[in-house]
Amino acid sequence: MIIPKQLIENDTIGIVCPSGFMPMEKLRTCIQTLQQWGFQVKIGKTLGHQSNYFSGNDEERLSDLQAMIDDKNVKAILCGRGGYGLSRIIDKINFKPLIKNPKWIIGYSDVTLLHCHLNRKIKIASLHSPMAGAFNEGVDNIYIQSLKRILTGKNSIYKIASHPLNRFGECSGELIGGNLAMLAHAVGSVSEPKTNNKILFIEDVGEYLYTIDRMLHQLKRSGWFDNLKGLLIGSFTELKDTTIPFGKTIDKIIQELVADYNFPIAYNFPVGHQKENYALKCGVSYHLQVKENLVTFKEIK
Repeated sequence: MIIPKQLIENDTIGIVCPSGFMPMEKLRTCIQTLQQWGFQVKIGKTLGHQSNYFSGNDEERLSDLQAMIDDKNVKAILCGRGGYGLSRIIDKINFKPLIKNPKWIIGYSDVTLLHCHLNRKIKIASLHSPMAGAFNEGVDNIYIQSLKRILTGKNSIYKIASHPLNRFGECSGELIGGNLAMLAHAVGSVSEPKTNNKILFIEDVGEYLYTIDRMLHQLKRSGWFDNLKGLLIGSFTELKDTTIPFGKTIDKIIQELVADYNFPIAYNFPVGHQKENYALKCGVSYHLQVKENLVTFKEIK
């Protein structure tokens, strides 16, 4: 696995919107903060550009992302927001320049598919992290600062309180994961990651309880949990139920699904569609320790 280099002062971060539309005014705080951190910022053509739901048609979004990949002066690519759209263009992206000049590709939500593809096909680590829009919620919190720490080469170590449903134990393995809907979307495609001997993290937003159950069973039937080292359960926010209730909470759905396995599990890990969203390196090895009163998740260097 190729690990992109840390950024140094005056390095350029490119910002693009390869999926949903993002108004330019929502970008200002992010730009100012990155500049205060000592970086240059290059704005893609898709920022503030709208084509119905998307930040441009497929060709425009592909061209903008490709230009940032091709530009040797751009040392990292930050996605403005997620939404939907990457699966429409991902098979047309030329990743050869990225192999020659590795750079962090940063984002979450719909960007999960890009993380999966980079892990499975390109063998380059990427960064599941707050995106440009998250800077509007405050830039001094530990979650935005976790992005800065990784970009500048600091080691990642996260400690969180334990959860009643946690399964104790410890393990080490390469990290993979992200938005559950996008992980299920990757199954059967060339972007589907291998989970053997890896640590998986999952999160989602705005889904019906029964669709969460269905997607988890899809991963289970596809063998994702068979040889897993460990599992992080992120946030599942804005969940919906049907007129006839599904009859189970999100925690119960997950607890029943993983009952047949014995790997350590950490619930309520701060990752997902919320302010509490730590930056995580997909494709990099971590050590997970789940104890009675504390969960420690530490990057292995």
